[in-house]
Amino acid sequence: MIETIVFYIFAFSTVVTATAVVTVRNPVHAALFLVLTFFTSAVIWMTLEAEFLAISLVLVYVGAVMVLFLFVVMMLDINIARLREGFVKYLPLGIAFAFIMLLLMLNVVTSDIFSNEAMLEPAAKAADYSNTKALGSVLYTEYVFAFEIAAVILLVAIVAAISLTMRKRTHTKFQNPSEQIRVRKADRLRIVKMPAEGE
Repeated sequence: MIETIVFYIFAFSTVVTATAVVTVRNPVHAALFLVLTFFTSAVIWMTLEAEFLAISLVLVYVGAVMVLFLFVVMMLDINIARLREGFVKYLPLGIAFAFIMLLLMLNVVTSDIFSNEAMLEPAAKAADYSNTKALGSVLYTEYVFAFEIAAVILLVAIVAAISLTMRKRTHTKFQNPSEQIRVRKADRLRIVKMPAEGE
């Protein structure tokens, strides 16, 4: 009973924060709402006894990927006013895609897969059972090709993020370390001799 209550609380929180990710206008706030969505999803996975996936979600996505997202968002100087201009223009297309996704999710949820009793009440595992070992044995045998493709996609994303931050911006001030090292006292300090003021 307690697990069911916890599940519904965090499932509702996940839906609310995920909706906020796509509705807030500030990209930094959207990234922070996405962090909260990851945390609530991790709690749901913990209730499903998928501890490795929950810890991986927190460590990998919240600890690494979201930090990268925040750096990219803050360094790109995104013009929020310009982004708001196209909101009404693409609103019908967004509503159409949202409706299609809703139909697909309803098709999956109402299918016979979720009505299977074996899936609703999984078999009890032994005390020394490790879901990490089971996940690794499946991931590196049956899904090793998909795993390698995902690794290449993440590598391309990292290279793209670095290349975006390396572009030249005219109004940004940069420091030249070689000029800072070559600086002399005479370049920074000027001694002025002034006569003493009389009483």
